Amino acid sequence: MPAYSYQALNAEGQSRKGLIEADSARAARSLLRAQALVPLRVELAGQSADAGTGSLSWGWGERRVFSAHALAVWTRQLAGLVGAGLPLERALFSLSEEVELEGQRQLVAVLRAEVNAGSPFARALAQHPKQFSAIFIAVIGAGEQSGNLGLVLERLADDLEEQQALKSKLLGAALYPAIVSLVALGIVLFLVAYVVPQVAHVFAGSKRALPFLTVLMMGISDLVRSYGWLLLVLLFVGGVLGRLALARPALRLRFDAWFLLLPVLGKLSRSYNTARFAGTLAMLAAAGVPILKALQAAAETLSNQAMRADALDALVLVREGAPLASALAQKKRFPGLLVMFARLGEQTGQLPLMLQRAARQLSAEVQRRAMALATLLEPLLIVAMGGVVMLIVLAVLLPIIQMNQLVK
Repeated sequence: MPAYSYQALNAEGQSRKGLIEADSARAARSLLRAQALVPLRVELAGQSADAGTGSLSWGWGERRVFSAHALAVWTRQLAGLVGAGLPLERALFSLSEEVELEGQRQLVAVLRAEVNAGSPFARALAQHPKQFSAIFIAVIGAGEQSGNLGLVLERLADDLEEQQALKSKLLGAALYPAIVSLVALGIVLFLVAYVVPQVAHVFAGSKRALPFLTVLMMGISDLVRSYGWLLLVLLFVGGVLGRLALARPALRLRFDAWFLLLPVLGKLSRSYNTARFAGTLAMLAAAGVPILKALQAAAETLSNQAMRADALDALVLVREGAPLASALAQKKRFPGLLVMFARLGEQTGQLPLMLQRAARQLSAEVQRRAMALATLLEPLLIVAMGGVVMLIVLAVLLPIIQMNQLVK
């Protein structure tokens, strides 16, 4: 039975909004009138758009109503209800009553209506590809087929929460250096664009040759004041052109392959992508998804195109009969740790467990590297900022010292 969103007036003339299930819009209006409400608007849930509440609008205008964190929380709540023995339809109804945003409430109501009409949960989720990823849908489908939907939802919630925790730690490690860099850039631009010109004005009438450092700073100041906006425009255009160039598959593949060769950032990217790949593959395999389909889905999670190409090549080798560990071992971009755990998993028959252990170790390594990099960058940025400010101060003081010496 489809769900309809409505806006109606009660007996006191107050406006009310909500959801109601009915066979048709006419039936929904009849139900509202039976509740002493005057219907003003009745639409299928999900077809109305409210920018203030983050609701849905189908087609080209559809946008995500669940953030990554909200989706993890919602999945955990659904797993708890289903794991407690509550039917899926009742669980979705309970969650639709709890969510605060109108867009989320409409989406859950639509899912509940489709499940109530006899559609599998995975098929209902597949009707909203912008809201739920292919991996999310594949795991749910495997859980329904195996009859362990509650357990699969728990694993899915664990995976989503681990991803969010890793991203939060990486963001936290990069936040302080980014703030220091922005503050340093602002201070340097202020000194160059305002302080140095004042000094230049003071010494403009002097016929004495100024120190080289002062002349250099004055030249940089003139350049910033005269062509600063042009430089910003050129940087912006260069960024746009670079992004358009990276949109080409061949160039993006070569750039990502080169990026992996960088001493610190390359290793960090390699470990992060491998942890994501191993964790997704472990979750899908544990849910009962066939290994070829699981490899295909896990490869799509790789943001590095070079590593994604290697994963797809490994998929071809596995399809031809090669063991997973041997297929991954032929691709040198994947760390040996993943290959070792994959081989142990195949030998012991515990591939999902071993892949999950590999994902956890790689995630820990990513966090350690990120924290070490952030710890190293903090003093380096402070020293660099102090050095630049010192050069500007020297450029201002050297002419004054020179004049004092002439007076003496």
